[in-house]
Amino acid sequence: MARRSRHRLLLLLLRYLVVALDYHKAYGFSASKDHQVVTAIEYQEVILACKYPKKTISSRLEWKKLGHSVSFVYYQQALQGDFKDRAEMIDFSIRIKNVTRNDAGKYRCEVSAPSEQGQNLEEDTLTLEVLVAPAVPSCEVPSSALRGTVVELRCQDKEGNPAPEYTWFKDGIRLLENPKLGSPSANSSYTMNTKSGTLQFNTVSKLDSGEYSCEARNSVGHRRCPGKRMQVDDLNVSGIIAAVVVVALVISVCGLGVCYAQRKGYFSKETSFQKSSSASKATAMSENDFKHTKSFII
Repeated sequence: MARRSRHRLLLLLLRYLVVALDYHKAYGFSASKDHQVVTAIEYQEVILACKYPKKTISSRLEWKKLGHSVSFVYYQQALQGDFKDRAEMIDFSIRIKNVTRNDAGKYRCEVSAPSEQGQNLEEDTLTLEVLVAPAVPSCEVPSSALRGTVVELRCQDKEGNPAPEYTWFKDGIRLLENPKLGSPSANSSYTMNTKSGTLQFNTVSKLDSGEYSCEARNSVGHRRCPGKRMQVDDLNVSGIIAAVVVVALVISVCGLGVCYAQRKGYFSKETSFQKSSSASKATAMSENDFKHTKSFII
């Protein structure tokens, strides 16, 4: 019995597959073709090509941009949105005359046409990548630093695509990524990260004083920030000692003043005003006692 039930189940599955294949053939549906990636440089032109035979009178074409919400690019034989003013149709393909970074994303063209077997539907999906040149990077360079301390310079660009690499310059001369290959008279204690854009001096020296600038570069272009000067000075030990001595003298003088005031009674619990008021109260009380005694004798 168990074998017969399994045999019947397999027959039912085979029949379902045959029906599904017949339905797919009757209505002419086809799977999407190989996914393609189109690369363009910002502000130049690009063609989004739909891999399909030439357009016929009976065929119907739609272009959509996919994402969180699907938006029409070409619908009812007309370009939609801002594509109206900067794009044109070439058969089933779209030629964008001035591509921007906002155009990047996934697109799908859908072509339907009647056939002997029913309505035939073809679709093709592609991804548009827009390359963007870096903007002027933001550079953080300290104006002053103490010799022997750790100092870090930062450089960053948020617009470049692909992500740019960074190079630092001192007084207009490019710094080597490996400082040990440079001049022996130069400071070789720095570390440059071309990916993050940081330039770190483990022990900065007076030789590192100068004007620093950073350049962001990718396959599209490069930009450099204005130079900023960093001055490295020695630690003024004598000045620090003199300041400490002055502070100690001020604290000592204040302490002596407090001791002197305590000895003179300026910080006693009972002030001279309180003493005078207590004396006046005692005099008043004695006068009242005298009057009371006098009236009792009379």
